[in-house]
Amino acid sequence: MRVISGKFKGKSIKFLKIKNTRPLKDSVRENIFNILAHSNLISIDIEKSKVLDAYSGFGSFGIECISRGANRVTFVENNIHTFKILKENLKSLKTTNQSNLINENITAFIKENLNHKYNILFFDPPYLDNNYLLNLRLIKEKKFFFKDHIIVLHREISSSDNYDDILNVIMTKEYGRSKLIFAKFN
Repeated sequence: MRVISGKFKGKSIKFLKIKNTRPLKDSVRENIFNILAHSNLISIDIEKSKVLDAYSGFGSFGIECISRGANRVTFVENNIHTFKILKENLKSLKTTNQSNLINENITAFIKENLNHKYNILFFDPPYLDNNYLLNLRLIKEKKFFFKDHIIVLHREISSSDNYDDILNVIMTKEYGRSKLIFAKFN
């Protein structure tokens, strides 16, 4: 797995093939950033953004954001083994000054978070985890987002979650087994 663009273009990102995680494929990640940068339906500037990479795994999404000029990325990863590799990835790229590393459950993080706000919120929960909907509701209630924001959800193509009471879906794209949902809080 490699960084696609920006100041770390071509740099490797370590990951492990374990059953609890599924790294975000380079092609899917590239499509996310193409949509964020070029869609007429989305007006977000990655440069200088504050990013929440929830369920961050090995950090490929957040690292890509930093590589493309994001101001700060908060990585939240619960699995200690995955978290250690995430930490190694950030250290090897010398990005620790642009990163907040949180090794805890995303729900606990949201409940403890007092006043952080984000422009880009990336949710890539395990496919069988539907608690992420509760987490989206908590973020919405606590208003942990700037007026100018985008939510990117990465889900299994067969998932059929209902976001109507939480989000305004802007677009949905499908790539192989992946479904990407771009939305804003309603």
